[in-house]
Amino acid sequence: VDLARVALRAAREAARARGDAAQQKKQARRGGLRSGARGDRRDPMALGAAINRLLTERGWEAPAAVGGVMGRWPEIVGEDVAKHCEPERYDEDERVLVVRCDSTAWATNLRLLAPTLVARLNDDLGHGTVRLIKVVGPAGPARRYGPLRAPGSTGPGDTYG
Repeated sequence: VDLARVALRAAREAARARGDAAQQKKQARRGGLRSGARGDRRDPMALGAAINRLLTERGWEAPAAVGGVMGRWPEIVGEDVAKHCEPERYDEDERVLVVRCDSTAWATNLRLLAPTLVARLNDDLGHGTVRLIKVVGPAGPARRYGPLRAPGSTGPGDTYG
């Protein structure tokens, strides 16, 4: 019975394909391909559907989903944490989300919350999308170059080195 259904489905698809080809030949003879009263693949597509199709064809679902997470960061981690910590970038190959905090205390706090956040993100995005959250503390001051610096100096801690 299943074999008969499969054969019937294949025959219907082949007939539909032959019908589409014959219809296109007929339209081409009339002066070009044009859309009729019924919708077909050449008709305009809604913007949302076109973007979803593009994301699927290019394999960009995971980066787009993580980008959405960066926009909803306060909802995911809470307002208090979002004031002091913000996502910086996502490495798709290693599946690592890098988060920068404005103080070392908040960086330590977020490191303790990281396993919970990974689980929450994977529930939202799909299993295995985020493997690790790398927490980065505040950036140090930029290196200054000027006339009073020793050549080859690596900064203020390089006095005796």
